[in-house]
Amino acid sequence: MNRIEEEFSIWLSSLTNDQIEKIKANQVNLNYNKGEIICKQGGFASHIIFLSEGLVKIYKEHNEKNLILQIVKPGELIGLSSLYNKGVFNYSAATIDRSKVYSINADIIKYLIKNNADFSEKIITLLNLNTTQYFERLISLTQKQLHGRIADAILHLAREIYQKDSFNMLLSRRDLAEFCGMSTESAIRILKEFHNDKIVNIEGKKLDIISYSLLERLSEVG
Repeated sequence: MNRIEEEFSIWLSSLTNDQIEKIKANQVNLNYNKGEIICKQGGFASHIIFLSEGLVKIYKEHNEKNLILQIVKPGELIGLSSLYNKGVFNYSAATIDRSKVYSINADIIKYLIKNNADFSEKIITLLNLNTTQYFERLISLTQKQLHGRIADAILHLAREIYQKDSFNMLLSRRDLAEFCGMSTESAIRILKEFHNDKIVNIEGKKLDIISYSLLERLSEVG
């Protein structure tokens, strides 16, 4: 099994050998530095992107402002919502850290969806998970105050992205603000308050969660 098969194994496990060969013949391996754009909102969506290393932000552009919808970690696909959307990306994606991707021809993904029920189920499951996450994000952005939004973001990063209580905050303060739907100044101020109140400890880019209970309480009360 070569490297793409190892890293893409969760998706390839349900495919036949012929279908795996189709993917191998229609994919390219690309490397990106931090801050590079992987796909552009409104651009031609000829490929689906599998992230094998790094972190990527998915964001909507509107009136010279960005709203980050999702942080994508290794093992996930980018661009699925554009498969049947007139062939254009409905969001932009850019790297948060140095990243490695496999760019797979979109027509091959469509072929697999039509011809492999198990693969289709995996795609539907992922789309459902993304939709659920977007619903939760909608509640956070529209129903919670600024402190609740920052608490939600920190909990999400710890539980879903880094999966640990101590991590390097690769998101810039501006990225965090765009993820929480607030100004950069507000994000910086609230992080400082959390630090002073010993909810988290921040040293440079390193963030340590001191009190999960207080973060959860802030998330609950909004």
